[in-house]
Amino acid sequence: MKEKLIMQSIRKLARSFNSEEETKGLVEEAGKSKYVLLGEASHGTSEFYTVRADLSKRLISEKGFRFIAVEGDWPSCYTLNRYVKGYTDEGVDAKAALSDFNRWPTWMWANREIIELAEWLRQYNRDKPDEEKAGFYGIDVYSLWESMDEILKYLSSKEDTSDLEAAKRAFECFEPYDREGQSYGISASIYGEGCENEVVSLLLRLQDKWKDAYPKDKENALSAELNALAVRGGEAYYRTMIRHDTESWNIRDRHMVEALEKLMEFHGEGARTIVWEHNTHVGDARATDMAEDGMVNVGQLLREEHGDEVFAIGFGTYQGTVIAGKSWGAPMEIMRVPAAVANSWEEMLHRDGAEDKLLYFDKEDSVLDDTFIGHRAIGVVYHPEWERGNYVPTVISKRYDAFIYIDQTKAVSPLALETVKV
Repeated sequence: MKEKLIMQSIRKLARSFNSEEETKGLVEEAGKSKYVLLGEASHGTSEFYTVRADLSKRLISEKGFRFIAVEGDWPSCYTLNRYVKGYTDEGVDAKAALSDFNRWPTWMWANREIIELAEWLRQYNRDKPDEEKAGFYGIDVYSLWESMDEILKYLSSKEDTSDLEAAKRAFECFEPYDREGQSYGISASIYGEGCENEVVSLLLRLQDKWKDAYPKDKENALSAELNALAVRGGEAYYRTMIRHDTESWNIRDRHMVEALEKLMEFHGEGARTIVWEHNTHVGDARATDMAEDGMVNVGQLLREEHGDEVFAIGFGTYQGTVIAGKSWGAPMEIMRVPAAVANSWEEMLHRDGAEDKLLYFDKEDSVLDDTFIGHRAIGVVYHPEWERGNYVPTVISKRYDAFIYIDQTKAVSPLALETVKV
């Protein structure tokens, strides 16, 4: 009986997502918000990138959104940011600007779909003053050592060397770990030999210095602070991941929100942003079984702080292909995504008709508001043969404000095609 009621709700809410009119309507609806969160059900599906890119272009050009923040590292994304803003020091084309994405999983951002978006952003920014250019930033925590390198590079260019010497002293603490996060995490977590105090002190030295920087140097000063924030977040993440999966997850998502809010402050009053992250980050954790484990995420934290200023869009697919690896650091492969399991969210959307769909959730739909439904989630590590383990119990209408369903999808196009196993 419940299954029948869910199907009735889907038929009531779903509309075909294959027309200019529907895309325009979604941009109008999402464009009323300050934070537009665009999810994805995998990190390796082409359509999730191209649809998000299309929506982002329109939110930027038609609604004045100022920047895209992604589930990526600050240093490599900042290189791409400088390229799309037309600075002359970051490569002759987008492919060159993406060369800093050289750490696994490279395909997440070093792909042809991002090249197309980057070239569009560069063209959009071409005739605009610096303060009106649209940016591209990474807000994740994995760039511990890369961010240290960038801080030292930036501070080495300053006449006042006091901050540089402070940074060198702070980073000496990390030298025994040979740029290996797990090695540092074991030492810090088990033996109490961490570098937390040194990193916090350095962040305090660099905090808000962009406010007093010369106009041409403001964003580089911000970059130094965001790199220090990434070092602090990365240190805490690796220190906790050895013992506490939940705590390390929460540290990561709280860090991403803190970095996002710093970017909003930098872009000034009235700034609005587009966030690209996996559904597990942008869809409100309180509407999933993550809440039972004490986990929070970006979508939940932003909704708690900003309420109706947040508009979250989830994504899903029924079947197709995807880029992923069989284990962390394994060669990327084009894998087949099997048909969604029976009575999952994706299977029921397919059952309603094998076409792409857009759903806006009626907050008074008692059936969807009260029902946990399995919702597919594919990570950078994926085993199609274990498909039943890839579904997150979800109250779908409370997790998102809208949902985009692409029935048949294909793998993203990585730049390093020669390394892909088929």
